Amino acid sequence: MLSRVARNIVPCTRGVLGRLQHTKAKELPIQLSSASQDVFDRENKYGAHNYSPIPVALAKGEGCHVWDVEGNHYYDFLSAYGAVNQGHCHPKIIQALKDQSEVLTLSSRAFYNNVLGEFEEFITSLLGYDKVLPMNTGVEGGETACKLARKWAYNVKKVPKNQAKVLFADGNFWGRTLAAISSSTDPSSYEGFGPFMPGFGLIPYNDLKALEEAVQDPNVCAYMVEPIQGEAGVVVPNPGYIKSAKEICAKHNVLLICDEVQTGLARTGKRLCVDHDGVKPDILILGKALSGGLYPVSAVMADDEVMLQIKPGEHGSTYGGNPLGCKVAIAALRAIEEEGMAENSAIMGERLMAGLRKLPSSVVELTRGKGLMSAIVIPERLNAWDVCLRLRDNGLIAKPTHGTIIRFTPPCIMKAGEIDECLEIIEKTIVSFQ
Repeated sequence: MLSRVARNIVPCTRGVLGRLQHTKAKELPIQLSSASQDVFDRENKYGAHNYSPIPVALAKGEGCHVWDVEGNHYYDFLSAYGAVNQGHCHPKIIQALKDQSEVLTLSSRAFYNNVLGEFEEFITSLLGYDKVLPMNTGVEGGETACKLARKWAYNVKKVPKNQAKVLFADGNFWGRTLAAISSSTDPSSYEGFGPFMPGFGLIPYNDLKALEEAVQDPNVCAYMVEPIQGEAGVVVPNPGYIKSAKEICAKHNVLLICDEVQTGLARTGKRLCVDHDGVKPDILILGKALSGGLYPVSAVMADDEVMLQIKPGEHGSTYGGNPLGCKVAIAALRAIEEEGMAENSAIMGERLMAGLRKLPSSVVELTRGKGLMSAIVIPERLNAWDVCLRLRDNGLIAKPTHGTIIRFTPPCIMKAGEIDECLEIIEKTIVSFQ
């Protein structure tokens, strides 16, 4: 690893993978001033208290780098939960946003616009589906998938009216709407918000026998699953799990819905995480990196037999499929493809994982992941929040989950030298807890 950590970074014109000129300075802990505290205090006073952010007040981002209001530099190892796989402020995506924002931003779906069809053709051709239904957020994608599955259940599978069931895996996370929390096994998501959505069932994750048993119920119409569970702490199933799940679902006339909002679009070293198993889900949900972090865009993909079950007036969104979002999504997808981000994620992910596995076992009990989606598990005697605060002090920002897990999901444009610098920060931080 490098002997020093880059503390001050002077941005220059960005190249294909987001080049920045590094200038070394003394290796000193990050210092926060009253400017940061003012940001924290204002949010606390005027905003709802539905988040507990790591105390860092970001003001600028470029590539895999972010700066706070004091000008302190950090490596971003969360990527907005995977929304900025392409890196912060990717110039091609920014340009697409600028160009379209000066022409037409929103027409609603009451009328045609000249961009939606372009996006629909581009993404369906790229991913091999007949149809796409555009929405805005990942959780809307999940809701859309559930509605599609229920419609298909009644029209095609002939499930009795209002008896359709959708299965989910323990530990799933696809948002915090009432439907999403109705499938949750995390009390912090569902406690105090009942009653819950009927027709949802839970089975253990990574358990094919449990899936085989559950789909014996003729009213089960779909199994919605993350190929890797993100919010649960980057839980990776056994090799071939998704392929076997698809085979089981197909045998019992059940739709396989894959939630790739976090795992999709280069994050795990493939275009889609299901590509590792060579699987085409019956319904695919995309979001987050579909817009490169510039604008809320999500998409639900399916072939005609499923997608065309929903008729005009039965589902929609004023902003879903708007011209601005469509142009941004096309640029975001092109950036991933043209710049080889999936391939880079695979190579850099191996480099990152190799370094994480060398961390002292007295502090890091387990390392897991795929591509640039990884996590470390620390002992219960420690607190992942405290580790993340010290990572911040050393120039890297990450977010804990479930008390003992820290996710590492940097942008998919990371280069070898940057990975090495980040590993040095992580090692320095972890060793300090021995």
